[in-house]
Amino acid sequence: MKLTQKTVVVVGATGQQGRAVTRHLLRDGWQVRALTRDPHGARAAALAQAGAQVVRAQMEDVDSLTVAAEGAWGLFSVQPTVGSSGTAPDFTAEDEVRWGVNVAEAAHAAGIGHFVFTSVAAVDRHLEEKLPVNLVSKWHIEQRIAALGLPATILRPVSFMENFTGGYALRNGNLSTGLAPEVPQQIIAVDDVGAVAALAFSRPTEWIGRAVSLAGDELTPVQIAAAIGNALGIQLPYVQIPIDAIRALSEDFAYANEWLNTLGYRADIRATRNIHPAAMDFDTWLERTGASRIAAFLDSARTSGQDT
Repeated sequence: MKLTQKTVVVVGATGQQGRAVTRHLLRDGWQVRALTRDPHGARAAALAQAGAQVVRAQMEDVDSLTVAAEGAWGLFSVQPTVGSSGTAPDFTAEDEVRWGVNVAEAAHAAGIGHFVFTSVAAVDRHLEEKLPVNLVSKWHIEQRIAALGLPATILRPVSFMENFTGGYALRNGNLSTGLAPEVPQQIIAVDDVGAVAALAFSRPTEWIGRAVSLAGDELTPVQIAAAIGNALGIQLPYVQIPIDAIRALSEDFAYANEWLNTLGYRADIRATRNIHPAAMDFDTWLERTGASRIAAFLDSARTSGQDT
């Protein structure tokens, strides 16, 4: 039996990473079992229309995950982090770890042959330096995957280009984050993570046992704002949010920004392109999907009367 005649389970299939992985797997001919807590939602319906088998399962319910994984060969796992879109306001790093461990335990119980987990770049420096909470949580999940002896591939992407498409960074007519204006930041398109995940499933002998960092470009926030402005034909200044203002809301988020402004991911972009030569730089991503998404957000914000 060819590998692509086997089934790969995608956990969190309606999230942006899950959708990207599902899209690439289906394009490559895999059978995909897409897990979601809401199989009747619009995103789940789109996955079904594309050819995925949509199955209800919840990451807080390990039994539902185990049942959903039975009979599958591969499984892709990704969890939301604190502050991710769609998570409850009280969602914590401990919840993320528990969900990630649940998925790993279910994969182990179901006898999954290849487990691909999306972690985050720099997590392997956990014992060398103080990492932000959202990195440490993924390190804990990685440790459980290893302890279970799962035949696993760990993908460690840097920050996503998609972070610049909505209200997280676009407000008051500016691009605005806690990142220092002139400090280069590493970024990658979510679609490229999906492509590498599909590649890993297609070459298990080569990929099982590997942990790879992924980055597609490195730009300062000022350069990112300028690139968006050029793509949309608008003026988009960059304005840094003071770290003290962020700290007043969240000490963890303030530290994450300080870490990015000083130590950062330090992934090898050339190594990423050796693995995936089509990995997008920021201008390519803007041309393909980013600019239209940003324009749609800005138009929607204006129409609804929001102050952007």
